[in-house]
Amino acid sequence: MAKDADPDWEVATVKPSDPDETNQTFAVRGRHVVIQRQSVEAMLMVGYGLQKNQIAGAPEWVRTGNFDVDGTPDVDGEPSVQQFQSMVRKLLAERFGLKMHYEQHEMAVFALRVGKDGPKLKGSASNSNTLPSQRVRGGDGYRVLEFRNVSMQDLTVMMLYNVDRPLVDQTGLKGRYDFDLRYTYDESQAPTDGTAPPGLFTAVQEQLGLKFDSVKAPAEVLVVDKVERPSAN
Repeated sequence: MAKDADPDWEVATVKPSDPDETNQTFAVRGRHVVIQRQSVEAMLMVGYGLQKNQIAGAPEWVRTGNFDVDGTPDVDGEPSVQQFQSMVRKLLAERFGLKMHYEQHEMAVFALRVGKDGPKLKGSASNSNTLPSQRVRGGDGYRVLEFRNVSMQDLTVMMLYNVDRPLVDQTGLKGRYDFDLRYTYDESQAPTDGTAPPGLFTAVQEQLGLKFDSVKAPAEVLVVDKVERPSAN
């Protein structure tokens, strides 16, 4: 899709998720945009690049109700991450009646910075027109996040579900990278034979040469003034 394009939805089907469905995704497949088994809270997080604690004033169903979205943009081509986020914001306004405003709150955030020994990142093998992507796999108590053609700004958005604070890029790195991140998220389920990967913070330092520094900083909080269950298709 042209970089200066501002896509809206040509058509979009929105419906409550099947409670027996377990797959969850935000995906762009060519011109086909799919959001599967995601809450409105998750859409706010992705669309606006926020953490959970940066969303205020939302009713409970925004967190607990899951929806499926299937549609295409009204502009030719495959949307970038930023264009995809814009489409999610428009969906929230057009189909969920979202009205909101921002406030500045002082809060704890994570600053993504380069570690003392420098980054351990390999430049992306993808061409400049390839969209950044993240694939998640894993096992008992651990995850493997496979990032491809990802900038540090992309990373701060893609890591929203893995940290509990807003994440801001302070690395100064301007390139795009391919890398995997393997970490333990639940020690009670992880193998006890020494094969379990480290926790997230240690994994980021050891595998990527980056670090999460805890700092206090002013951060934007999205305050929900109005939101409704989706309008009919």
